[in-house]
Amino acid sequence: MTELPNLIPLLPEIVLALAGMALLLLGVFRSTDATRLIGHLAILAFAAAAVLVVIFGDARQVTMNGLYVTDAFAVFAKLMVLGASAATLFMALKWMEQENAARFEYPVLVLFAVLGMCVMISANDFLSLYMGLETQSLALYLIAAYQRDTVRSTEAGLKYFVLGALASGLMLYGVSLVYGFTGTTNFESLAQGFELDQPVPAGVVVGLVFIICALAFKVSAAPFHMWTPDVYEGAPTPVTAFFSVAPKAAAVALFLRVMVAPFGDLLAQWQQVIVALSVLSMLIGGFAAIAQTNIKRLMAYSSIGHVGYALVGLAVGNTEGVGAVLVYIGIYLFMNVGTFAVILSMRANGRPVEGLNDLSGLSKNRPVMASALAVMMFSMAGVPPFAGFFGKFFVFKAAVDAGLIPLAVIGVLTSVVAAFYYLRIVKIIYFDDPAEQFEPIAPQARLVLGVSSIFVAIFFVFPLPQMVMGASRAAQALFGG
Repeated sequence: MTELPNLIPLLPEIVLALAGMALLLLGVFRSTDATRLIGHLAILAFAAAAVLVVIFGDARQVTMNGLYVTDAFAVFAKLMVLGASAATLFMALKWMEQENAARFEYPVLVLFAVLGMCVMISANDFLSLYMGLETQSLALYLIAAYQRDTVRSTEAGLKYFVLGALASGLMLYGVSLVYGFTGTTNFESLAQGFELDQPVPAGVVVGLVFIICALAFKVSAAPFHMWTPDVYEGAPTPVTAFFSVAPKAAAVALFLRVMVAPFGDLLAQWQQVIVALSVLSMLIGGFAAIAQTNIKRLMAYSSIGHVGYALVGLAVGNTEGVGAVLVYIGIYLFMNVGTFAVILSMRANGRPVEGLNDLSGLSKNRPVMASALAVMMFSMAGVPPFAGFFGKFFVFKAAVDAGLIPLAVIGVLTSVVAAFYYLRIVKIIYFDDPAEQFEPIAPQARLVLGVSSIFVAIFFVFPLPQMVMGASRAAQALFGG
C-alpha cells in the first residue's frame, strides 16, 4: 500500500486553493456584486496562510516525493509575497469602485496567482516549479487585461501573454537539456551529482543558460525586460501595483532557489551570466527612466534597476549575498507599495492621472501625501538614513567581500544616475507651480502609505536587526545550514 504524503507543509497552499474555489463560487452565485466582500475574504485567506506558514514552515520538511520543500527561506519569501499581495489588494478595492471596474474575478485571480507563487517558492523539483510558475502566470495574464473594454489593458495582457509564453518555452527547453544530461529534475539529486569532482556536461551548462534567461524574464531583468514598461503602463494601476511587488518578490526567491539549491556548486559556470544581467539591468533601469514622463512607466524602469541591484547579491553566490538580496527585496516591497499608494490616489476632476507633471506643487495641495512620497523617493535613491540605503549597502558590501569590486562600483555609479529621476520627483512636488488638486486620498491607501512611510523612515531604529537576522537564517537554510 502506498504511503500517503505528508500534507502538513502544504497547508498554506491548500488553504489558498480552497479559498480561491470557494470565493469563485460565492461570486458566481451571489445575485449582487460581491467584489468588496470577496476581496476582504481573500485578504483573510492571505492572513490565514501566513499564520500557517509561520507555524508549520520553519523546520525543513520535504514532501510529495521530493517535489516540495519548506524551510526558513520559504517562510521568509512567502511572508513577503502574502503581505505585499494583501496590501495591494486592500488598496485596489476602492480604486475599482471609483472606476466602475469592480468585478469579483479580480481578487479571485490574485488569490490563484499567489497560490502559484507559494508553490514556486517551495519547489524542490523542476516539475513542481513549472506548475507553480504557470499557475501564477496564467492568472497574471488575465489580470493584466482586466479592463477588457480598454485598448491599453488588452494590449498589455496580450504582450505579457506572448512574451510569457516565450519565457516558458525557454524554461522547458533548458529543463529538458538538464534532464537529458543528468537523468533527474529533482533539485537535491542534481546538487548531489554536481558535488562530485567531475566535468560538467556542456549540455547542462547550455540548459542552465536557458533557465536563467527564462527566470530573468520573470524578474524583468535586462535584456529580458522589454515587456515591463508597456505592461506597467497599460495595465490598470492596481494591477501594476500588484505586479511590481508580489510576483517580483516570488520570482527573485525562485531565482535564488534555482541557482543555489541544484546549481550552487556550478557558481563558476553561472556567475558571469548573473553579473552581466545585473550590470545591464542597473544601466538600463538607471538611464532609460530619465526620459519618462508617465509615472507608471518610470516605476517600471525603476523596478528593472532594483532587480539589477538584487542580482548583485545573487552573483556573490554565498549566504551573505543571498541574505542581502532578501533584505533588499523586503525593503523594496515597502517602498514600492508606499509609492503606488500615492499613484493610486492621483485623481483630479474625477479621473485618474499618471503624468509626472500632475504631481506639480503637491506639497501645497496635499502636504502629507507629498512628504510621504518624498520619503519613498529618498529611500529608493539610497539616501541615508532611509531604508533603501541599507538595502543597497548590504548587497554592495557582499559584492566587495566576495571580490566583485567592479560590480559594486557600477552599482554605486548607477545609483547616482537613478537618484536624478527620484529627486526630480521631489523637486516637482515641492518647487513646481501647483497643478490640479488631487481628490482626498482613500482611507485604504492612507493606511498603507502611513505604514510604509513609518517603516522606511525608522527602519534603522527598529526593523533592521530583526530583518537582517531573519534573512540570514533564510539564507543559511537555502544553503542547507
